[in-house]
Amino acid sequence: MITGNIFHCRKNSWPPEEYISRNTLQLFDFDSAAPPKQAWRRRLNSHANILKEFRVTFKEAIQMVRLGIRLWSYVREEASHGRKAPIDPFTRESCKPSASQGVPLGGMGSGSISRGFRGEFRQWQIVPGTCDASPVMANQFSIFISRDGGNKKYASVLAPGQHEGLGKASDDGISSWGWNLSGQHSTYHALFPRAWTIYDGEPDPELKVSCRQISPFIPHNYRDSSLPTSVFVYTLVNTGKERAKVSLLFTWANSIGGISDLSGDHVNEPFIGEDGVSGVLLHHKTANGNPPVTFAVAACETQNVNVTVLPCFGLTEGSSVTAKQMWGKMMQDGQFDHQNFNCGPSIPSSLGETLCAAVSASAWVEPHGKCTIAFALAWSSPKIKFLKGSSYRRRYTKFYGTSERAALNLVHDALTNYKQWEEEIEKWQSRILKDERLPEWYKFTLFNELYFLVAGGTVWIDSSLPSTNVKSDQDRPIKVESIDVTVTKTEVNCRHIAVFEHTGTNGCNVCSPVGLKTNGDSTISQNKGSSNHFPHHLRLQDQVDDSDDVGRFLYLEGVEYLMWCTYDVHFYASFALLELFPKIELNIQRDFAKAVLSEDGRKVKFLAEGNYGIRKVRGAVPHDLGMHDPWNEMNAYNIHDTSKWKDLNPKFVLQVYRDFAATGNMAFGVEVWPAVRTAMEYMEQFEGDDDGLIENDGFPDQTYDAWTVHGVSAYCGCLWLAALQAAAAMAQQIGDKFFAETCKSKFFTAKSAFEKKLWNGSYFNYDSGSSSNSKSIQVDQLAGQWYTASSGLPPLFDEFKTRSALRKIYDFNVMKVKGGRMGAVNGMHPNGKVDESCMQSREIWTGVTYAVAANMILAGMEEEAFTTAEGIFLAGWSEEGFGYWFQTPEAWTIDGHFRSLIYMRPLAIWSMQWAMSIPKAILDAPKINMMDRILISPATFSLSLTETGVRKIANKAKWFGNSVFQCTC
Repeated sequence: MITGNIFHCRKNSWPPEEYISRNTLQLFDFDSAAPPKQAWRRRLNSHANILKEFRVTFKEAIQMVRLGIRLWSYVREEASHGRKAPIDPFTRESCKPSASQGVPLGGMGSGSISRGFRGEFRQWQIVPGTCDASPVMANQFSIFISRDGGNKKYASVLAPGQHEGLGKASDDGISSWGWNLSGQHSTYHALFPRAWTIYDGEPDPELKVSCRQISPFIPHNYRDSSLPTSVFVYTLVNTGKERAKVSLLFTWANSIGGISDLSGDHVNEPFIGEDGVSGVLLHHKTANGNPPVTFAVAACETQNVNVTVLPCFGLTEGSSVTAKQMWGKMMQDGQFDHQNFNCGPSIPSSLGETLCAAVSASAWVEPHGKCTIAFALAWSSPKIKFLKGSSYRRRYTKFYGTSERAALNLVHDALTNYKQWEEEIEKWQSRILKDERLPEWYKFTLFNELYFLVAGGTVWIDSSLPSTNVKSDQDRPIKVESIDVTVTKTEVNCRHIAVFEHTGTNGCNVCSPVGLKTNGDSTISQNKGSSNHFPHHLRLQDQVDDSDDVGRFLYLEGVEYLMWCTYDVHFYASFALLELFPKIELNIQRDFAKAVLSEDGRKVKFLAEGNYGIRKVRGAVPHDLGMHDPWNEMNAYNIHDTSKWKDLNPKFVLQVYRDFAATGNMAFGVEVWPAVRTAMEYMEQFEGDDDGLIENDGFPDQTYDAWTVHGVSAYCGCLWLAALQAAAAMAQQIGDKFFAETCKSKFFTAKSAFEKKLWNGSYFNYDSGSSSNSKSIQVDQLAGQWYTASSGLPPLFDEFKTRSALRKIYDFNVMKVKGGRMGAVNGMHPNGKVDESCMQSREIWTGVTYAVAANMILAGMEEEAFTTAEGIFLAGWSEEGFGYWFQTPEAWTIDGHFRSLIYMRPLAIWSMQWAMSIPKAILDAPKINMMDRILISPATFSLSLTETGVRKIANKAKWFGNSVFQCTC
């Protein structure tokens, strides 16, 4: 918990007065036109440097040569089937990554488009799993100003200088436009999900312009946060003595990125909607059988604002109206002809032809007067089609239907509702922004890291059932096992909980793995906890209506690692979803709970060793929910056999318990408990002896999948101790008391062995092996303690050990790397040298740095925590850094070279916020007394109570009612 105003570091406060004159700020001090006091800022003429990617060393290349050959072969094989491999280090994008990103557009899960801080629309992710980073340069805002009866004119694209892809000014394309903005007096201000661009006298010295970009990312709002739309509100202030006619122009190409504009058969269509909303629909026919996309670009006509359109123009000489002619028309008249609204749909574009549209909004601005003009953009692609056949409807279709014309309704609602969205966004953010205990850099970085929930390839579907589900005859069904139990209600600490009544010779009811069984007589208590246990920042609406279907949610591990909901990474990122969209977080856990009890027997080749195994083993938590057929074909990751990983099952138990404790949702707890217990029982096979500890198997069998581990490890062992404690606490509250006592007993034995084997007096050794890095200081050695503290569980170790290990991490992994200005390096030798035993040991992982900072906060080391996390800000987000804003990578080296941009794990910054405001439900939850032990005979010490393997306790058949798994009955 933060104890006071302890932060002396204010050098990253970035006051707006350093970027904009005070006079201009005062002119915009109305209607949210001025940028906020806390925001990430850049001048538009800032250099967008090319980012440098990491390289493996010669030693690492030799170590991975066999893997590289197998991976190259696999990538080629997938390409022969028209599919991308989930990991492809051999194919490079034509557009080199640069430090040019900004706040992305739209809500979550409906496709995304990013907008760079200089104004370009880029990073196209309309089709799931695809990302085209190149900007579409025809997509621009431009301004035309006329004064003194037309004797003084200004015209410019509202983006600085000569951008990539522009030719000679004599061309008929966009090079003929006026690219006259220097950007010297224009600034960008980002506080996700909004951004402000201030043109302080550019291009007209007597006109101040503010552009405010607004997207409907609104915590706890499961409707509007799914909408694929954004609003651009221009505020114009005339500081001159003459009235000025100002025309703003929004141009848009019929394209979903890359060369898709040239594929042909695209159609543009003007429209006049309700409430003055008018514009153009751009119907895009996608390639490769993907569902079509319809864009809507629009502006809102008011008493003072006149809206006109040009439905079609082209970029080449043969077009009926060229980009050059369009620009000339705006220069001359400042608007288009009104009869253009009567044109109807255009002729479909030809192969190789780019079809563009333009919307103009013009107004007179009186001397010292102000005016507001609002534009909106929406894109509607109602269906998602994955490459292996399954199709789903996007979440927003629940409210807007599947018609192509839904885009029209989306822009209409965006232009009429954006003020309400802003009120909700400001209310959400104000509590943190006004907290004077927190450093300024942290406040805006906390919000800006949320960009990933929009730009991280998110998919949000309407329901759990696909609109069509075409499966290959060769696909083997996934087996899912379940069993019925009778559950009775009891009262404990004023909370309704469920008590399992066990039957059978060993005190349990066992089902053989033959598929789904049902029993209509089984009963499950699904009473929710008292509202008194709701966290103060988890809304009541997230609790009381558990039957409300919020759909299903996917997000990529990263735009370079194409796997949905990678679970070992979600372990770090999930704090953001739990804090802001807890219903989505619970549904993700439900998906993985179902997966635990499933099996997919199809053979898979694992590329690290070249051996074969099955795709999904019953009892093992999957690495991910798949790629080309998520939910149905899991574990797209095939480097290692993740059924042998040691971190996934403990991470599942820890996340489920944290979510269960934070939401107070007993129905959720009862629902997923069979999977929690099965996941714990599965881990017994990895116990090396009778000490209760799991052991690693001499290969990278955890999230650090290039870093070999031998024997007992600090990372996996600590996670296992925490999982035993969480399972005991959850079992006690669910009513499975025997299992609770079994986990407690195992915990004490395992904890004693863990400390004996790994504690060296100041920290826990990397592992119990005898390799050169076994005594390395691993930054993530206390990951289990981080979760127990975040979940209200008792500490795993005494305070001295926890604080000593964190102090060692701070002194060595943080401060010995560029004076703490880079984040925390994963591995450090006790002599102060970086552990270079593998690629990952020498990397700085951004999300892990945030996580260890959260752990420090929980341990009362606030100053060390924020200094540690500030290193990520300084290296990634500051002007002096490497340029990773709005594309935070998984990792960088001590030289600042990145690996895997736009990555999930940095959302772990929200675990820091969680640590500073533990939910009331966790603080008030019944506490497990780990010292209150019941003696259990050695014969029943095993977590599994049957000779044949995993003990199965499952909910009634409806637990799988919405599952997309194919069950054999």
